[in-house]
Amino acid sequence: MRKNKTYSGFDGLTARSILLTILGSVLITVSSLYIALKMSALPWPTIFVAVLSMSLLKFGGRITKRATSIHEINITQTGMSGGAMVAGGIAFTVPALFISGVYEPYDAATMDLSAWMLPKFWPIFFVSLAGVIIGTVLCWIYRRRNVEDLELAYPIGAAAADTLEAGDEGGFKAFLLIISLAFSGLFAVVRDVWGWVQTIYSSFIAFFPVSIYMSPLAIATGYIIGFASACYWFVGALVGLIMQQAGAADVIITAAVGLMVGAGVGIMINFFRTSLAESKKRQRAQKSGKPVFQKNRSGLLLLIASAGTFVITIVAGLSPLVSILAMVGVIFATAMSSVITGQTGINPMEVFGIIILLAIRLFVPVSHEHAIYIACLVAVACGYAGDAMNDYKTGHMLDTSPKSQFVTQLIGGLAGVLVGVPAFFLVIAQYGGVGVEAGLPAAQSHSVAAMVSGIGDPLIFTAALLAGMILYLLKIPSMIIGIGMILGLGMSTSIFIGGLIALVMSGFKSKKLDNSGSIIAAGLLGGEGITSTIIAIIAMIRG
Repeated sequence: MRKNKTYSGFDGLTARSILLTILGSVLITVSSLYIALKMSALPWPTIFVAVLSMSLLKFGGRITKRATSIHEINITQTGMSGGAMVAGGIAFTVPALFISGVYEPYDAATMDLSAWMLPKFWPIFFVSLAGVIIGTVLCWIYRRRNVEDLELAYPIGAAAADTLEAGDEGGFKAFLLIISLAFSGLFAVVRDVWGWVQTIYSSFIAFFPVSIYMSPLAIATGYIIGFASACYWFVGALVGLIMQQAGAADVIITAAVGLMVGAGVGIMINFFRTSLAESKKRQRAQKSGKPVFQKNRSGLLLLIASAGTFVITIVAGLSPLVSILAMVGVIFATAMSSVITGQTGINPMEVFGIIILLAIRLFVPVSHEHAIYIACLVAVACGYAGDAMNDYKTGHMLDTSPKSQFVTQLIGGLAGVLVGVPAFFLVIAQYGGVGVEAGLPAAQSHSVAAMVSGIGDPLIFTAALLAGMILYLLKIPSMIIGIGMILGLGMSTSIFIGGLIALVMSGFKSKKLDNSGSIIAAGLLGGEGITSTIIAIIAMIRG
């Protein structure tokens, strides 16, 4: 990692980088929204947008005879990925409004689309906008401490830096990306428009049911998360299936949510344990006379952002007291999220939303609707704490101007809000609701709804929570197991197949081959995600 900084001001920030940031963020937001609702997961888009921005800028440079730099490419990909976190924050929390019955599903036969959507649209738009603004500013404040002083790993950001430094290898990566995007998009059309392929194939082996969800996106998800995680996902589906066959189908959601929340508790325990160790380490360094990181003096910027988001949340419908508590909660949650992402590469944004909404409810009564608004605000901000910090890590390794990254991160997030919120409601309306039976499992939102509306059987929930916490502390991903229980066997089987492919590919021990597999997987994710969302929106307009 380089230590000398060669940038100054807003180096690398160009008109075309801003334009591509907006266009790229729109595409990534739409794709990520569909992925998050359909798969109850959102793999980091960082590598995908790194290759995409590199390919577009180099291709455009050949046409305009204007060269690009690695810094312009990095600044562009920083903004492109921002919309994914907006999509994740919305998709992991807002469906809880439908699950808990606060929002009614859309019925094309009896409802006008505008009349159904607009009253729901504006509050979600404003809380998402507030999350982007405060999240962007907080990430800027945390950047120096986490990236430069503490030198947290941020594995996704480090991988993106390696990808950009490697270059596009004569256009081969761009070729793989385009081919996989096209294949995945065409498959979605064949399956969802022409109907030549069934969505799910189910059968029996002896007395045991087997099922597979026909989706390049699901297989790519399994490849990206790896064989071990895919196995845990599949185990969760098997546990859910066994419970269903044993006549305990009514408590599957309660047990799954308990496991996921328990994993969140485990994450918090690890966070405080790690923070305490770091604090003691800094104290020893101070006593020994070693230099300690300097504080980032950005209080005025934080004050302005907090005031702005306070006003926006008031417009969204929150009371002044709740808005103030939400601002405090966001600052606390993003601090934890930024460190956890740096240490593990994992960012459970909806868990932080649950923690803050429950904490606020200890001090002041909050309606179900407003509690979920708070969860959305926190989740979007924490999503940014993960994405932006990974991007700042990439920039630190490549000596890219962080000020330029800050600008495109904010622009990308704003574009994501403008596109993501209407796309969310259009997709929900097209599918007729939220849930496995509707085709949009949105597993994380079940956790939010449970914490707001009631947890079902308290004994089962408590037992599952304790089990989830213990499993996580034993380094067993109980959150993934819980998600697998909700998603069911078909989708989990496809994810497991993707994990098997990753295991086979890893046996070749070729870094180039592994990178190519990651690019193909990213293309499969993006192709089906973008195409399926467009199909849903077109069907809605025609409908």
